[in-house]
Amino acid sequence: MKAGGRPGFLEFFAGGGMARAGLGPGWDCLFANDIDPKKAASYAENWGAEAFRLGDVTALSPADIPGRAALAWGSFPCQDLSLAGAGKGLGGARSGTYFAFWRLLAGLAAEGRAPALVAVENVAGALTARGGADFAAILDAFVANGYRAGALMIDAASFLPQSRPRLFVVGAREGVSLPLAKAPGPFHPPALLRAVEALPESLRAAHLLLRLPEPPRRNLTLSGIVEEGAGGWLPEPKTARLLSLMAPRHRAAVEAAQAVGRTVHGCVFRRTRPVAGGGKAQRAEVRFDGLAGCLRTPGGGSSRQFLIEVDGASVRARLMTAREAARLMGLPEDYILPARLNAALHLAGDGVAPPVVRWLAAHLFEPALGLAPARAA
Repeated sequence: MKAGGRPGFLEFFAGGGMARAGLGPGWDCLFANDIDPKKAASYAENWGAEAFRLGDVTALSPADIPGRAALAWGSFPCQDLSLAGAGKGLGGARSGTYFAFWRLLAGLAAEGRAPALVAVENVAGALTARGGADFAAILDAFVANGYRAGALMIDAASFLPQSRPRLFVVGAREGVSLPLAKAPGPFHPPALLRAVEALPESLRAAHLLLRLPEPPRRNLTLSGIVEEGAGGWLPEPKTARLLSLMAPRHRAAVEAAQAVGRTVHGCVFRRTRPVAGGGKAQRAEVRFDGLAGCLRTPGGGSSRQFLIEVDGASVRARLMTAREAARLMGLPEDYILPARLNAALHLAGDGVAPPVVRWLAAHLFEPALGLAPARAA
């Protein structure tokens, strides 16, 4: 604990500092690290560069990390664990940096500087990657390093108008008590419970059923994050082309939105789908449920999300703006985004939603550290 009673934290795979944004001013960053120079520039612009170290996590040593932190946070790379990845899982070069993260923590423990709490975050696919072996390996790293841990599946849609389910694993050292539940709660969906049940017996017995309350009902919808006055609307022929790519049920959804009698916002992704008779074709898929699809890094056409605005006969579409992406992540309005759209979308799509981090801090981290009362998001 630092002077003034604020707990210190370490932010690995830090990106633009979204975990830091979620933890808030009641926490002190002792050390942050990322390998991406563009993300490092955003981190420094928003938080200052004093605690930040640019470079590969595998090249770090405990000597690079000051003090003794209360929490180590690791949003380790998801590329090898995601459904869109190549299926290498934790054996891949990027997601495999999870083990380098733990080697650092093991080194800190050897020096008597082990963080009281460790939290990691990754895509929902981490539950089933390599037949569940990667989920077991994620938990085994906690146990092997002296942490009792529990897993939660939290969708940012509980807090924000974005569908973004993510796996969170939180562990505590001996003598640090995390709030426990007597029965599965809102963040223990059936898929998670099945994954836990499939664990080796030793890991299943060590797994904690963490108590995390459900947040108040979200009242922000996709329309609430639209950037007024933003340009970039597609010319009519390109909008017509986008609509032409929709299967009948998606085109029917647009027509239903046209009949509502007010402005309706939705989002559209382009996908490559199988077609009758064999082969594949590009399709446009729309949703009007008040949520955006999961933000992704803009690596290709299918990952770029369109905003569609329907008002009676009028239908227009454009790419999501950088500020809209930031709002969908729950970043504050004064968060400084990269000037280039792709860089801003990459920063947002590769981050953790700050309101989720705040909820975890308020109801797990801070109570475990004896910081009361817990602060809600």
